[in-house]
Amino acid sequence: MVSDELIDMLKQQDLPYLKEWLSAQQPHAIADELARVDSAGMALVFRLLDKGKALAVFEELDPADQQEILAGLRDRAFRELVEGMDPDDRARLIDEVPAKVAKRVLAGLSPHERQMTAALLGYPEDSVGRRMTPQVVALHRTLTVADALDVVRTKGAAAETVYTLAVVDDGRRLIGVASLRDLVTAPTDHLMGDLAETDYVSARATDDAEYAARLMRDANLLDLPIVDSEDRLLGLLTIDDAVELIEAADTEDAYRQSGSEPLAGLYLLATIRILATRRAPWLMLLFIAAIMTINVLDFFEDNLAEVTALALFIPMITGTGGNTGSQSATSVVRALALGDIRPRDLPIVLWREARVGALLGVLLAIVGIGIGTFFADFQLAMVVAVSLLMVCTWAAIVGGCMPLLAKKLGIDPAVVSAPMVATLVDATGLIIYFLTARIILGI
Repeated sequence: MVSDELIDMLKQQDLPYLKEWLSAQQPHAIADELARVDSAGMALVFRLLDKGKALAVFEELDPADQQEILAGLRDRAFRELVEGMDPDDRARLIDEVPAKVAKRVLAGLSPHERQMTAALLGYPEDSVGRRMTPQVVALHRTLTVADALDVVRTKGAAAETVYTLAVVDDGRRLIGVASLRDLVTAPTDHLMGDLAETDYVSARATDDAEYAARLMRDANLLDLPIVDSEDRLLGLLTIDDAVELIEAADTEDAYRQSGSEPLAGLYLLATIRILATRRAPWLMLLFIAAIMTINVLDFFEDNLAEVTALALFIPMITGTGGNTGSQSATSVVRALALGDIRPRDLPIVLWREARVGALLGVLLAIVGIGIGTFFADFQLAMVVAVSLLMVCTWAAIVGGCMPLLAKKLGIDPAVVSAPMVATLVDATGLIIYFLTARIILGI
């Protein structure tokens, strides 16, 4: 593996070969491997990079690793590095590092860069305003294509992207967008106002960053114009930032669906203490919620004493209900993340999941009759079959509805997904099982 090779070179202190190896690697590849070494090795590798590549690698790193790099730099190198960062990457760094480091970053900036960074930090946390780049090329609608090309040549080097060109009016209000391809292939005497695509997609700076990123994905855009409440152009959300936002959101959902808080860095670099503390609160919550199951068993203790064979099928009932609910919850959480469904679709989802659960319940009930007859008798087998049908239907309804209700209440749907649904369905599934036994067995 490449990471083993890098670690070996650091151990052997083979600096000439290491420098040659670094020059042959892409910035993203170096950043990926750099995140796997200790702070001393990270600082050594970083010092061997030339200034331009060092900045490119630095911007690819996570804020925690960026902080490690900054801690080892002298004031001059520190200022050069943070000054060279794109404003949106710098704002992200300041958001996630301690206040002392953030203050040093801002103090090391020129007035112009500090002003741009402060403007981004003025938007709400998790808003797209904090992740957009203000370094864009805006073209007035009265410019000819020839004049617009001159503007792009003059200002393009300072912009983060020139693939999407915003066309604005006198008040810097966005009236349309044009691609670089449109510009270079259009007749030079055409006006930008005529060339611009007026049926464009944009987002407000106060919109949720994940929403804006998924909007880009759905519209197949390289860059998304960001405007204020009066449609004045503020910046662009670029494709690289959109991909990072979606990846981060999906990673967070994956962790929370398994009952854990997301990790800030690589799994192998996280300490045992960090891994445990990320999982402990959820386990404790689920552990407390599981008390409901104990209460149910305690309430129906007499029924268990009268028909001890009922205990044989408790794991089957609870396991089937938990798995059915988890499947429904996972499907709905993912559909919510992709924008396939919304909270207002709750009645539709409820009806669909109820039918899915019932169908699954019928299939499992048929198998359950055979299992129940083999281990007990036909009468108890009917209790198991009817319970499986009802529990599957109920679990699918709960699993499908809880994420939608959470979304409606402003709670992350992933928080109330698989583990929480399974715990709830365990307790309610047992109630269904024992009540069914009372009716059929007459106990």
